Amino acid sequence: MTNKYPVTGAGLGLRRSLLEALSSADDAVDFMEVAPENWINVGGRFGRQLREYTERYPLLCHGLSLSIAGPAELDWELLKNIKQFMRDHQVRCYSEHLSYCSDDGHLYDLLPIPFTGDAVKFVANRIRQVQDFLEQPMAIENISYYAAPQQELSEIDFICAVLEEADCDLLLDVNNIYVNSINHGYDADDFLAALPGERIAYGHIAGHFVEAEDLLIDTHGADVIDPVWRLLDSAYQHFGVFPTLLERDFNLPPVNELLAEVDAIKMRQKGAVIALPENVDSDQRELQA
Repeated sequence: MTNKYPVTGAGLGLRRSLLEALSSADDAVDFMEVAPENWINVGGRFGRQLREYTERYPLLCHGLSLSIAGPAELDWELLKNIKQFMRDHQVRCYSEHLSYCSDDGHLYDLLPIPFTGDAVKFVANRIRQVQDFLEQPMAIENISYYAAPQQELSEIDFICAVLEEADCDLLLDVNNIYVNSINHGYDADDFLAALPGERIAYGHIAGHFVEAEDLLIDTHGADVIDPVWRLLDSAYQHFGVFPTLLERDFNLPPVNELLAEVDAIKMRQKGAVIALPENVDSDQRELQA
């Protein structure tokens, strides 16, 4: 599936605690992203404030609880609400994690699934069902994970197989690649280069917590570090510039510091456009302009 990006530039995840602080952000942010589960059927003051933002900025939805790879039946009531929310707010793209978070009940964590051929077929079928129901493509995010049960396939081969079998888009999380490369001992640049760049819908970048020299925890609660910035630069060199969003979920700094990191994304995008390789076609160059 060849896609044109749903948004352009640099974005920021919208949290309720940021509603007031970001009210004067204007063109410092190009697009925003919300977890639909946190906003569906929200009215009153928060609902009005959300509407103000969605009228000012292109909006993306990044789901938390669909459990796309889980054993339980897909939550069709949730999907119905997501579809209506997307229509109400002209949402440009819906994404979810390549993981599961439920069984008989909600597990409140994003857990890895076995990297097996059977799992590829299972999760790809569920992704196709969701895309058919929403009547549009969805993007699947490469997750950070801390155990690798039944690893018949490598992580990169598993992700590529799911994307191909499901014919869906990729939400490329650069920090997750870096975290996994340290935790599981592989080369982040080699992993990045093996991804199908033509499927990228947009990207994430975030900070993490250093538990030990060989154990990083993906927290979205710290500043982005230099090796992750460099990996983002490498992604732009490989694939051309794609829209990229800063994730910050807690331990929020003053809003000017958040916007400085968003601006750092923009500066890297501008620098990468200048240095786009000759094999990037003219249509893609126009997208990055």
